[in-house]
Amino acid sequence: MLLRGTISAPLPPSLRLRQVPARLLRRNVSVATSSSSSSSSCGDDYPLSVSDAALESRGFLLRRGAEGLDLEELNAVFAAVGFPRRNLEKIRVALEHTEAVLWVEHRRTQRPVAFARATGDGVFNAIIWDVVVDPSFQGIGLGKAVIERLLKDLLGKGISNIALYSEPRVLGFYRPLGFVADPDGIRGMVYSKRLKKK
Repeated sequence: MLLRGTISAPLPPSLRLRQVPARLLRRNVSVATSSSSSSSSCGDDYPLSVSDAALESRGFLLRRGAEGLDLEELNAVFAAVGFPRRNLEKIRVALEHTEAVLWVEHRRTQRPVAFARATGDGVFNAIIWDVVVDPSFQGIGLGKAVIERLLKDLLGKGISNIALYSEPRVLGFYRPLGFVADPDGIRGMVYSKRLKKK
């Protein structure tokens, strides 16, 4: 689901994002649990490992919302990380029904290089979907930057039950961001009715 592939060429040091040690960051977001706080300002103090200014100084522009997002280019990123290519009209409809969209544009190419979105009820629950980073830009903190801001936005709306789907091999990416698998024994289930062949 996330960070599939390898970096095709090393990025110059000027594009690398400075990482803040994990011990300096406070994280308290978990999957399928609710916090007792219903304050709409709880996202205000959510720490970011890299500032918007630092992203911009390295040639990346953070975008909120789908405006200006080239769906063909986004579909190319989906394919580059191993997602199946998607129907562009269905992507458009999905984005219209999405609570929050965050993506990173590479300023030089004006293409999306990182993306995530969240759907939900706008009050209690949200699910994060389609977390992708172009393989050429993986390992420099863009995925983390997108998820941190998405969490900050959702928590800022008072949404405290935030879940996501992840391939087992990338669970380690989400754990330092505050996600846990099967909190308090809670298990997710997916509808999977198979049609009987006649």
